[in-house]
Amino acid sequence: MKTTHACLIGLTVLALAACKPAAPEAPATRVANGDYQHEVWALPAAAGSSSPDLSIAPDGRLLLSWINQIKGRRNVLQFGSYTDKGGWQSQPRTVAIGQSLVANWADTPHLLGTPDGALWMQWLQADATSPMVYDTVLARSRDGGMTWPQMTRVNNDEKAAEHGFAAMWAEGQDSIGIAWLDGREREPAHGEKHDAEGSMQLRTLNFNQDLERGTEIELDGKTCDCCQTDAAMTTKGPLVVYRDRSDDEIRDIAVVRRNAGKWGAPVSVHADGWKIAGCPVNGPAIAASGNDAVVGWYSEAGDTPALRLARTTDAGDTFAAPVVVDSGKQVLGRVDVAIGEKQAWVTWLRETNGVQTLMLARYTPDLSRELQRMEVAKLEGRGHATGSPKLVVDSTAAWLVWTDVIKGAAHLQGARVVH
Repeated sequence: MKTTHACLIGLTVLALAACKPAAPEAPATRVANGDYQHEVWALPAAAGSSSPDLSIAPDGRLLLSWINQIKGRRNVLQFGSYTDKGGWQSQPRTVAIGQSLVANWADTPHLLGTPDGALWMQWLQADATSPMVYDTVLARSRDGGMTWPQMTRVNNDEKAAEHGFAAMWAEGQDSIGIAWLDGREREPAHGEKHDAEGSMQLRTLNFNQDLERGTEIELDGKTCDCCQTDAAMTTKGPLVVYRDRSDDEIRDIAVVRRNAGKWGAPVSVHADGWKIAGCPVNGPAIAASGNDAVVGWYSEAGDTPALRLARTTDAGDTFAAPVVVDSGKQVLGRVDVAIGEKQAWVTWLRETNGVQTLMLARYTPDLSRELQRMEVAKLEGRGHATGSPKLVVDSTAAWLVWTDVIKGAAHLQGARVVH
């Protein structure tokens, strides 16, 4: 099998197999809250862990990744897999170690499983010359994450620029698609490295099982600089959501879809009309089932912070009028969404009197009625240190992970939400 290897300076990619089973989970703490209840989901990540990602593998396992940072040590990218019946399958496995491995509260790694059993991991690698120069790195494991021999850079423009905020999706049995924000056209202005002219772009391409590259395509030539992107697979094809940027600094949410092998033009999810001179670092989220999809996002249009949800029934061709989930100065956003068999879910952060709260709500599939709203946790952390929560839903429960700061150290926390 042909493998593409990138020369990734300062980064060590490892394969650490577990030598003993994971420690048993702590007893669950259950809190009644309406029709559903949430309970503690004990996670295997050690103190100092943040930047979580959560996904569901084709075989039903939950895949959790994170970066562990301990003062004086190199950053460590790790992951674990979980089944509802068997618990955590092993001790955490390490994917990469290095000072150049970027730990960023907003631009986090992503872990994806494909039907052939492979695992795919994406993360950022910094350039030693500047903190504003970094590449998007992609690795593939054929043995459940024990080894990661296949690795490459996603962006191959060789420009000293920002390349990140990626989203991945499975393409068939053994390939993936990836979209990312690309700063190759942002040149330094007036000789100052921190101030750039030009626009951030949204670009995409596919990788097959040998990490051979497909055709790279520009999806949007001008996007918001540092808001997260997200993607979901519909019956018609992959649907990528992101924060767009107009010439007069309107930064609303848009989607773009590939249909019959060709990417279409961007479609506005809703014309909020939020005009802002800088990036809010508060990207959208998307989940899909068939041709139904739900997008969640944060906006301050009209000078009112708000969290909105909008639904499409035609894979992103059109969207219904959005539902306002939460509004007011207490809304922080940092949204994630999921679609279950009978309902749509949304999680977000809010802050009241200096205390951040992790919220979760569920709606009817058409978003016409809110079924339940619950406070999952009060956080000790403040500001950006708490990052963005992650949410997935399977046939047994809704699963949440988030970052808190306890006694000065980052800690991953988890919750399982059941009927």
